[in-house]
Amino acid sequence: MSSYFDHKIIWITGASSGIGEALVRTLAKNSHAKIILSSRKEEQLHLVAEKAGLSTDRYVVIPLDLKNYKEMPAIAAKASEQFGKIDILINNAGLSQRSLAMETDIEVDKQLIDIDYIGTVALTKATVPYMIRNKGGQIAVVTSLMGIFGAPMRSGYAGAKHALHGFFDALRAELFSQNIGNTIICPGFIQTDISINAVTGDGSSQGTMDDATKNGMPVDIFAKKMLYAIEKQKKQKAIGGKEVMAVYLKRFFPNLLAKMVRKAKVV
Repeated sequence: MSSYFDHKIIWITGASSGIGEALVRTLAKNSHAKIILSSRKEEQLHLVAEKAGLSTDRYVVIPLDLKNYKEMPAIAAKASEQFGKIDILINNAGLSQRSLAMETDIEVDKQLIDIDYIGTVALTKATVPYMIRNKGGQIAVVTSLMGIFGAPMRSGYAGAKHALHGFFDALRAELFSQNIGNTIICPGFIQTDISINAVTGDGSSQGTMDDATKNGMPVDIFAKKMLYAIEKQKKQKAIGGKEVMAVYLKRFFPNLLAKMVRKAKVV
């Protein structure tokens, strides 16, 4: 990793596990960045920072729950006060799904929209004014390959992630003159607990690991690739194994992709 992240103030949501924890670990080891860690799990955030070897002057913990989107302005103000600015916001927190569309309660669809889309948008909109005040900044948002194409058992999740793509593409154009860019990161199958925590049709957690997730890209490798994409200020980057080829199939051979998705094992 280059010196790009050195001395930057980086705010990471969903930092208590999975991709967020790997990002903290990678930044702690390979840069002199100061990090704001957020998720619902305050105790776990402190453990992540300590395990990553961050000294107390290099991190702060700010708990947040994306479903409480009206709290985001106050939380963003608090985050900005910690180190005096926010250089990079990494929107990583979110919730996945494992259920057929017609077997999914509409309240589960709403939950996915509230957390994955509305909460993320609210936090971003609350943070941007501080970046404008500091004459620049960078935003990254972790969506999914499901933000580019849909697959069975992911209807509500794919809908929320597609919405993020639309919002952040528009935001990028609007903030260009303010020297604020954003990078949309689209993970494929990554070795995290995303499938264990995924909601099912009645709102309960799946509680088991998908084979595809278990055999996916190691999360630390993913974190390095993601940080490289942020450093290079990519507009959008798909990261994973052979499943990322579906992005190109969607663009050039959509009928072939549709046929493959119908037959693919997605859990």
